[in-house]
Amino acid sequence: MLPIAIIGGGPTGIDAALACRERGLACVVLEQGEAPGAGVGAWGHVPMFTPWSMNLSRRMVATMERAGIPMPALDRCPTGDEFREQCLVPLAATAELESIVQTGTRVLHVAREGVTKEQEIGSGARARRPFRLIVSRGGEESVIRAAAIIDCSGARALANSLGDGGVPAPGEGACDSQIARDIPDLASSSDGWASSRVLLVGAGHSAQTAARALVPLLESGGGHLTWMTRDPDPDWGAVVDDPLAARAALANSSRRIAAGAPGVTMRRGAVVESLRGSKTGLAVGVRNGGGCEEIDVDRVLALTGRVGDHTIYRQLQVHECYATAGPMSLAATLLDGPVDCLAQAEPSADALRTPEPGFFLAGAKSYGRNSQYLLSVGYRQVDEILKMIAS
Repeated sequence: MLPIAIIGGGPTGIDAALACRERGLACVVLEQGEAPGAGVGAWGHVPMFTPWSMNLSRRMVATMERAGIPMPALDRCPTGDEFREQCLVPLAATAELESIVQTGTRVLHVAREGVTKEQEIGSGARARRPFRLIVSRGGEESVIRAAAIIDCSGARALANSLGDGGVPAPGEGACDSQIARDIPDLASSSDGWASSRVLLVGAGHSAQTAARALVPLLESGGGHLTWMTRDPDPDWGAVVDDPLAARAALANSSRRIAAGAPGVTMRRGAVVESLRGSKTGLAVGVRNGGGCEEIDVDRVLALTGRVGDHTIYRQLQVHECYATAGPMSLAATLLDGPVDCLAQAEPSADALRTPEPGFFLAGAKSYGRNSQYLLSVGYRQVDEILKMIAS
């Protein structure tokens, strides 16, 4: 029996592995980081909007209780690091999972043995062929064969570009080393930020979180924040009567900053037109309805969203949504639905199918670009996917 290959050792990947063990199915978890949940660690200092109770699956809770892993206060919102260190890492070290979670293992390519993308279209013959995964460990490449694949690698692998239309602005590539694309941990390392001229681009939750932390720091250190949003009138992701207090507080903070905060210049309805090095930092070309101008900054913080790496399965027959890059059938149920993740309907089994038999996108990866996503939904997806694999 070939195993089920689970790509990614984050929350959904760990839960998928527990679900496989629960059903007596062989599996292997392929995590590119040196520890489980490396993707979560990229924003480890940031508190989650949701409490522990909404981030733990029933399988996680049961396994933690059996293994004697301390249970956190379920009504508290953890940081990414707390979630990883108190849940994902200890779960991966339990008797159920320690032999199947392979860290430091990056999946480079996924294919079907003996056929390419354009062969056996809609044919049951593809289902009779195992998957081939090309993986890299310590610089050496090898092949893993699998009966099915659940891609739980998440939606944060690749940062979106700064330029208009989502493509790189002229000069962006040459200046890439001077552009930060993750939320800075200002509480642990504020060196160089307090007195800087900072350009922040983006209006999503990541950009809002960074702005909330930057404003008091820059005010005390004499720096300045230019906050640029493509939307001339961003709504900051506000939800009416939001049940998530932390999310509501962030939206309120962004409204206050945008209304006028010391040391802050708002540039709404603007895009980055170009970047080039200058004697003091970076010269950024900015275009809005009033024309173009160039501003000098010391730091650029590009928090314009991220997308999963869809290149690894280019040789598989996956029907992707034209707008989100998620699986088409699932995207069709989401595009006209509510934006708030708490209000979205639970996806059906059929919505999770792809034309490639035995290949599934799960968790944040399945929701594609720019879609809100809730962990508990991913855990329910796992159950539906394993039912289809078993059948």
